[in-house]
Amino acid sequence: MFVLIAGALAIVGALIAGYYFAVRPVTLRIAVGPASSDDLKVVQALAQAFNNQQHTQVKLRPVQTDGASASAQTLADGKADLAIIRGDLEVPKNAQAVATLRKNVVVMWVPPAAKGKGRKAAKITKIAQLAGRKIGVVGRTPANVNLLKLILTQYGVDPMKVEIVQFPANEAIDAIKNLKADAYLAVGPANSKITIDAITASTKDGGEPTFLAIDASEAIAQNHPAYEAAEIPAGSLGSADRPEDEVKTISFSHHIVARKGLSDATVAAFTRQLFAIRQSLKNDFPLAAKIETPDTDKDATIPVHPGAAAFVDGEEKTFLDRYSDYIWWSLMAFSAMGSAGAWFAGYLKQDERNTNTSQRERLLEMLKTARQSDSTDELDQLQAEADDILRHTLDCFEHGAIEEGTLTAFNIALEQFHNAVADRKALLLSMPQNLQRTASQFRAAGTA
Repeated sequence: MFVLIAGALAIVGALIAGYYFAVRPVTLRIAVGPASSDDLKVVQALAQAFNNQQHTQVKLRPVQTDGASASAQTLADGKADLAIIRGDLEVPKNAQAVATLRKNVVVMWVPPAAKGKGRKAAKITKIAQLAGRKIGVVGRTPANVNLLKLILTQYGVDPMKVEIVQFPANEAIDAIKNLKADAYLAVGPANSKITIDAITASTKDGGEPTFLAIDASEAIAQNHPAYEAAEIPAGSLGSADRPEDEVKTISFSHHIVARKGLSDATVAAFTRQLFAIRQSLKNDFPLAAKIETPDTDKDATIPVHPGAAAFVDGEEKTFLDRYSDYIWWSLMAFSAMGSAGAWFAGYLKQDERNTNTSQRERLLEMLKTARQSDSTDELDQLQAEADDILRHTLDCFEHGAIEEGTLTAFNIALEQFHNAVADRKALLLSMPQNLQRTASQFRAAGTA
């Protein structure tokens, strides 16, 4: 019984501990950067919202990096559980998609000619005309420069024959005013304030910029799966006529990715919380409303994490779904433990049962002896022995060595023995003293 109770308490304790560790909040480290970027602000807002929820399963701890490349490396090194990465950069081997944070479009434009100043160079209307020109790139990341070189190469322009100048996004307005470049490139969401401010700064002398269409966007997307053919809607860049018509371009995504070894249940909980809370942040961070579910196709550029896929496909497992096997096996183990305990307890009491069986057989022999006894002294000795057998039998019953049915059978035999002793004593006492003595002597002589 002690073993069974201890085993039951151990299993119950294990189940309670398992449930506690299954539902307790998990803090995930998410790598994001650079400083003061929209991505970092959105992640900080998400972290605050997650941490303020009462029944949250996942909490976030931002890990600031120098940019998307550094964030990807942080995830690859195992120093973060989640990361914000650019889809057109090298994706860590241990990264799996959880959500699409935002889609970025490439905007290329030529500033209007300054009033009162003639320009010797011909007006630029196509990307192929950028050879030998100066191009300003918004943002310090080398990825934007590599993207520009890819576009130029697609149009047969040697990147080595183009002067490329970069400047920080937060210094775009002053840099553009002083740069006097022939064309500019910016990368960001379709309604990016940085891009719109950069375009506005380049048109300070009046007139409207000329937007350069990337007509070969489909070819670029086919050769480089990280990119997609896209269009810049008319009037989406700061005014109703900027641009006047849709402009073909290419786009790519910023992804929220998770470490491959991260628990499916944890990623599913994070994804569920992410999409439940994004609408509440759209007033302060419009970028949060653009968060989309990941591509769950098997041929996706970045494979989706199974936990995120379970949420998207509506196949997220409940607590019982995840741990029913463990609970079932625990119950089976408890049953086996009970059976083993019962067998072991029975094995320990085997000697007592054997002794009691032999004593019961002895009682039956004493019954036969009592019916044939010619001496009251012998009957008294048999009665005393029967009392000892009774005491031992009751001890065995209390210890669980014998069952109630065995005790009942013993009581029947004991009752028959008492009746036989009483009847024999009555018979002996009714006989004359000399007859009793003669009978004893005769028996003694016969025995000799």
